[in-house]
Amino acid sequence: MEFLSVAEAARTASRHLAVLKRETKDSALNAMADALLAAEVEVLAANASDVERAEAAGTPEHMVDRLRLTPARLSGMAEGLRALARLADPVGDVVRGWTNPNGVQVRQVRVPFGVVGIIYEARPNVTADAAGICVKSGNAALLRGSSSAEASNVAIVAALRTGLSDAGVTPDAVQLLTGGREVTSEMMAARGYVDVLIPRGGAGLIESVVKHSQVPVIETGTGNCHLYVDATADADMALGILLNAKTQRPSVCNALETVLVHRSRVELLDRIVGELTAAGVTVHGDADFQAVSAEVVPAAEGEYDDEYLTLDIAARVVDSYDDAVAHIREHGTGHSETIITNDLAVADRFTREVDAAVVLVNASSRFTDGGEFGFGAEIGISTQKLHARGPMALQEMTSTKYILTGQGQTRA
Repeated sequence: MEFLSVAEAARTASRHLAVLKRETKDSALNAMADALLAAEVEVLAANASDVERAEAAGTPEHMVDRLRLTPARLSGMAEGLRALARLADPVGDVVRGWTNPNGVQVRQVRVPFGVVGIIYEARPNVTADAAGICVKSGNAALLRGSSSAEASNVAIVAALRTGLSDAGVTPDAVQLLTGGREVTSEMMAARGYVDVLIPRGGAGLIESVVKHSQVPVIETGTGNCHLYVDATADADMALGILLNAKTQRPSVCNALETVLVHRSRVELLDRIVGELTAAGVTVHGDADFQAVSAEVVPAAEGEYDDEYLTLDIAARVVDSYDDAVAHIREHGTGHSETIITNDLAVADRFTREVDAAVVLVNASSRFTDGGEFGFGAEIGISTQKLHARGPMALQEMTSTKYILTGQGQTRA
């Protein structure tokens, strides 16, 4: 089917979705979850073929991990849809309201965007998350996944569309775009058909969409996330958070990529290197870290700018708090930045001085997640400063309109 036909169908579906009651949308989400589980055999078989092709092509393991589905992950996708059904509907919420001296009532109300295009890489779980969030927030979804996950996405979307039909909602609310790169180009040029584009993936994908799109873009950024061990940090707390943030799931954007240690705490370097190495992490360190162990790899030029997404971490000793903040400002991507400290004044400075979508004090960066925030599923983590910042959940997938109500007033 030609792109414009799909886009027009999505535009029509968006008008249908915009007026649905919460009960209908929630019923659709639960039906989508049921249909996804009912299609488990087909979805996992399709995913196995994607994984087999990726491995045969020599795809790095962390990328294969992002691609791979299991029964548990599929169940998690279905539960994500059900969790969305349990959340409040943002559409129709009054953001603010007042009555002017002339008696005209003014209300600012949340409304759907309309048609949301999502361009994403090999994360088939994003297919269900994005579709569910769009349906709940009253938006039609045009999904453009990567070719490496195409079989998985085709099977997932087929199941989701079955669920929509079963609930009496137009299946054109969720559509998958397949084909070559020209489809992505058409999407980026579809101003008037697509209201918002959201790229989710690596730096190259995001940069390309931001640079070339004629459609407004909500930018989700890469995660070069830092953890700074301050002079007053509790050693056990620092090590526990460091290991969780780096090793719990290294292939995701909220995983830790750089650790900075205040020079007054260099006695911790041996423990840091030892525990990271024992967990299978390769430390890429400065001279101070290299002096601790022969297993530390010298940090190459530009390596502090990397988002590894693997069991690798950059490490550096800083002379002061100010040096730590300066390092984060120079190398950070504005995603998630963490400080470990027992000094409340320093913690307060860090939260005010560090420019990121999420700033954490004595907590793992793995908490930067819509589900952990209580938002349900998310589209991604926005690192821009316009409209929305942080996890892109239901409220962030709406715009607003002003509704004025009078009793015949005219302007003098």
